[in-house]
Amino acid sequence: MLLIVAHHYVVNSGLTYGVINYQPTAIRSIFMYIFGAWGKTAINCFVMITGYFMCKADISIIKFIKLLFEIVFYKLIFYIVFLVYGYYDFSFHNFVHALFPIQNIADNFVGCFLIFYLTIPFLNILVKNLNKKQHLYLIILCVFTYTILYQIPGHIVRYNYVIWFAVLFIIASYIRFYPTKVYNNTKTWCLLTLGLLLLATATILRSIYYSNGENAYQFVSDCNAIFALLIGISSFMFFKNINIKPNKLINLIGSSTFGVLLIHANSDAMRQWLWKETLNNVYWFGTPYVFIHAILSVIGIFSICIIIDVIRKRVIEKPVMEYIEEKINPHY
Repeated sequence: MLLIVAHHYVVNSGLTYGVINYQPTAIRSIFMYIFGAWGKTAINCFVMITGYFMCKADISIIKFIKLLFEIVFYKLIFYIVFLVYGYYDFSFHNFVHALFPIQNIADNFVGCFLIFYLTIPFLNILVKNLNKKQHLYLIILCVFTYTILYQIPGHIVRYNYVIWFAVLFIIASYIRFYPTKVYNNTKTWCLLTLGLLLLATATILRSIYYSNGENAYQFVSDCNAIFALLIGISSFMFFKNINIKPNKLINLIGSSTFGVLLIHANSDAMRQWLWKETLNNVYWFGTPYVFIHAILSVIGIFSICIIIDVIRKRVIEKPVMEYIEEKINPHY
């Protein structure tokens, strides 16, 4: 989630397709290109975590309501806030549009993740009825269709996040269902992750020095891009193998990371207020403090959003969900 916030620091603030393109080979520009490159890779990790655990779990109505409640809550709160401060003109249409959790079934992460979440019971039926060879062939077919063809010049590959999240689910469930010794080799996955990161960074630097930054994110530009996928898988495998003892703080922070996304990437109004007005990234880019500003901004946003979400869970979500669970408690 820190990588996603860093990605938004660069791409939602006017830095890309703007100031960093004027002098792409300047140190601060190179820093920004690399600093903001890993958002789509992080989304792959995020969804693979979901797939890895949910391929052997049941989805209940309560779980879905909890997810939906969190999404709608933040949409409502920030709609009211930005309405009061003049970022929106009130109309019934705008009100309904602002609160509806599904904005588009294309590249809107929250709406697509919600639909994807509802497909998990059906995806589970699919993967549980495949044998190992069929499961592997399905992965090869999906990766060839949505990643390999995507990277070949002249080939047009259109997809949406719901489809891609299903592909990641199929990959993560294969890892969960068919463990081998190589999966548990932490050193191998660490070195592979570092190697892939260096290769991806090299493609960014090549674009900066030979194409003035044009298509700098070609191989990490979207979730299905080759390095976004490979780094997502390898880093997932690396962290999966790290033996961390149960820790209340880690669990507390981890359970609120989705809230970080819902808060800081809530709407166009939030992006305008946060990155362009409050933090004023473009201004700080022209100062000697650009590196400190970028790092502290990302850490600060992440920390503040975690605190907000923890408070929301304890003060609002807990009593609401307890009430709902008393009324309905069937399993999906």
